Amino acid sequence: MRKTGKMTLLLTVVILLFLVLSKAIQAHSPVHDPGVRGGPAGAGGAIPGLTASEQKFFDAGLEDFVEAEGVGDGLGPRFNLDSCTGCHTQPAVGGTSPAVNPQVAIATAFGARNAVPSFITPDGPIREARFKFKPDGTRDGSVHALYVISGRVDDTGDASGCNIAQEDFAAQLARNNVIFRIPTPMFGAGLIEMIPDSAISANLKANASQKAALGIFGRHHVISGVPNLHGNDGTIMRFGWKAQNKSLLVFSGEAYNVEMGITNELFQTERDETTNCQYATVPNDVTNTAGATGLDTISAIEKFAFFMRFLAPPTPSSTTPGGFTLITNGRRVFVDIGCALCHTPTLTTGNTTVAALRYQAVNLFSDLALHGMGPGLADGISQGVAKGDEFRTAPLWGLGQRIFFLHDGRTKDLVQVIQAHRSAGNSRFGPSEANQVIDNFNELSEDDQQDLLYFLRSL
Repeated sequence: MRKTGKMTLLLTVVILLFLVLSKAIQAHSPVHDPGVRGGPAGAGGAIPGLTASEQKFFDAGLEDFVEAEGVGDGLGPRFNLDSCTGCHTQPAVGGTSPAVNPQVAIATAFGARNAVPSFITPDGPIREARFKFKPDGTRDGSVHALYVISGRVDDTGDASGCNIAQEDFAAQLARNNVIFRIPTPMFGAGLIEMIPDSAISANLKANASQKAALGIFGRHHVISGVPNLHGNDGTIMRFGWKAQNKSLLVFSGEAYNVEMGITNELFQTERDETTNCQYATVPNDVTNTAGATGLDTISAIEKFAFFMRFLAPPTPSSTTPGGFTLITNGRRVFVDIGCALCHTPTLTTGNTTVAALRYQAVNLFSDLALHGMGPGLADGISQGVAKGDEFRTAPLWGLGQRIFFLHDGRTKDLVQVIQAHRSAGNSRFGPSEANQVIDNFNELSEDDQQDLLYFLRSL
């Protein structure tokens, strides 16, 4: 009995020591990204307060957004995917790259004769590819579609007579001539569209001395100070990685043409006019002037725009991950070290025709301005006046349920994302405007760093 008692006591001591050591190890474990937040998507539905008619336009837009296009619809001749929802589906329709990349299966779907480029993987992000330079050495920067319709025979058309070939991505990669972009989420896009320019300008000018002390400046994307890239009206552009698009309608028309190869009333010319590869009239999708109702009349790009315009913003969590107290502290840290100077927590919409969008708080965590991010993040691509190292401050709402990060999807890890914002200048690009803020982050205690990551994943 005494031996049994001693053994029990010894075992108890060992267990207690193990628990103490485990807690000590846990307390000193490296700061880590909590990972994609689980639970309901908290996104993908219509914004509250729509009228019955507006809800019908949202529903019609959603139906077109998820529809897969075929050869007879005008798909291609060169394309990246065959539907909007293919790119925008995480954590719900309207989001961004899903866990399983549909660009792998689409390469050979319906008998198409495409090889999957090395930078497209089953568990990697959806990507579009841009070339830095043309063969003659002049600047390129345009999207080069991954696939062609050659050999594809689907329910809408027969492209077996089309024989154009894919781009030689292996050769371009060998020349270091390819950069990538991943899809941006569209949740709450209608709210962003309705923020007045005056509010965006005032926000950029606010806290000027504090920003200057940290090396933060930023500028709006307005072409040549007067004309806008698409609208020629001198207003601020706000959509896309380099804030290159003004409105959701322009965004829709460009994506329909560039990503799926479907011409429309905004982009009427085929990107590849090879005669034997045209299977629909041009433009492929237009206003139906004989439509019986308004919904029957409007084109697909207008329906896409209505869907995105009426798409609700993502819902953050107040308790996951880490719990309310740690998330609250993380938000304080976010502000204290200077993150909020670019990732503005809230802007406000103006007086718009849609009551559900009128005078609403937009908790986007972005100033919608361009900032120089240094050579570490530079892609070398200029769009409008945005230089090769300039990017729009990415809105952070919904970040908690995103899988891939940065403009090219190079990482799933928020710690790596934060560190990638720090970059010394070189002979081509200046230092990142985020350098001092990242230094501030690196000087935090591990507990505060971890709480900041909890806060980001709660968004």
